[in-house]
Amino acid sequence: MSFFYELADQYIDGEWRTGTGSWDIIDFNPYNGEKLAAITIATEQEVDLAYRAAERAQRSWATTGPYQRRGVLERALRITEELHDGVVEAIVDELGGTLLKAEYEVRVAKEFLRDAIHRAPLPAGRVLPSAVDGKENRVQRQPVGVIGVISPFNFPFLVTMKSVAPALALGNAVVIKPNQNAPVVGGGLIAKIFEDAGLPAGLLNIVITDVAEIGDAFIEHPVPKVISFAGTDRVGRHVAATAAGQFKRTVLELSGNSALVVLEDADIDYAVDAAVFSRFVYQGQVCMAANRILVDRRVEREFTEKFTARVAALKTGDPRDPGTQIGPVINTFQADALTALVDQALAEGATALVRGRTRGNLVEPTVLTGLPEGSPLLSQEIFGPVALLVPFDGEDEAVRIANATPYGLSGAVHTRGVERGVRFARRVVSGMFHVNDSTVQDDPLVAFGGEKSSGIGRLNGEATVGAFTTQKWISIQHGRSTFPF
Repeated sequence: MSFFYELADQYIDGEWRTGTGSWDIIDFNPYNGEKLAAITIATEQEVDLAYRAAERAQRSWATTGPYQRRGVLERALRITEELHDGVVEAIVDELGGTLLKAEYEVRVAKEFLRDAIHRAPLPAGRVLPSAVDGKENRVQRQPVGVIGVISPFNFPFLVTMKSVAPALALGNAVVIKPNQNAPVVGGGLIAKIFEDAGLPAGLLNIVITDVAEIGDAFIEHPVPKVISFAGTDRVGRHVAATAAGQFKRTVLELSGNSALVVLEDADIDYAVDAAVFSRFVYQGQVCMAANRILVDRRVEREFTEKFTARVAALKTGDPRDPGTQIGPVINTFQADALTALVDQALAEGATALVRGRTRGNLVEPTVLTGLPEGSPLLSQEIFGPVALLVPFDGEDEAVRIANATPYGLSGAVHTRGVERGVRFARRVVSGMFHVNDSTVQDDPLVAFGGEKSSGIGRLNGEATVGAFTTQKWISIQHGRSTFPF
């Protein structure tokens, strides 16, 4: 077992401490059921301690020179690079991620750290003209103060880092509430990296807890000015409503129901490759995953034969095995829910072109087709290795089907005509859409987020600066103003 599980504890004001709650969160390996850690949960008192520590520490951090802040982030990057193999191992053990998934997550997280290093000295003020003679307008970007981060289980190291690193770089403090299924990878491990990098105490805090213990205290606490949340739209709605009642900003990365669209002129073999990855990476437990694969009827037969053959050949098993492509889903509840979902689809009249078995938390891939158009499965998020094949006739119908969902996170279209693909992408209501690639994309420089029920706000690059800073207008009147009374 990795030494990282020694980090399964609360981290508040620069100290590792045991929570004072009355029960423990048990951290399990989803593949073999091994108990990794038992963590006594944090209470409202610990949440308050964490936020108050962050508030105190942030005052001086905001006035620390950007090059000093950048130095901490540079050391954090070096430490992450040194711990690369250990972080990969922790992702495999705690999340059931395959080696491919774990390597990807760590690599991209390091790219976000690199971007944050460059962000530290950038938020500068501007001098703007005025309609009033002799007036000088200065608009400055300042850190918002303290940010609460609620992270998910599926990519906790990456998703948490893409909020934490730029928030710190821009002069903020952070309190993280990691998902209960990822308290180490999404919490303690990140705290340890920044602690060893020399981040002053109090600027980064971890509270491992549950709403059954603290209710909405993490969101309603008066200190945090922004809540960055990644998770389901159901929980996201509650986060947004609660935060709005406290006049807090939110950045919400929520559920998806992405479509990967194969037009009649697509490179079929390449489209199959993209579709298999887009649906089954990390067992399909990805908000950007291609729930629905839309195929023009003119190429439906060829695509379906090749796609189902590829899916049937995917290896399900131990995520530590380099040959494994499908590891376990996160827990038994999720495995049972996926099995019930497939049974429901078959009862509605769907056909299983590939029917996977469920063995414990191992859920083998399934490919369904023939769902009736009004099936609720076509409009909901499916968080697991179940693919829905949907034929269409022409681009207009493809656009209609792609948009027939309450979500609008990501998507992709495959065509030999690049500009045709761009025109198609513009017609789909989503925050992100990709031409001739997978639906699962992230880039430190490009705004990331969704439309409709897939979220509010954006992260990455300049969007992160906007999310984690506020603008202040300072005007200077050179000379004298004339007042009407």
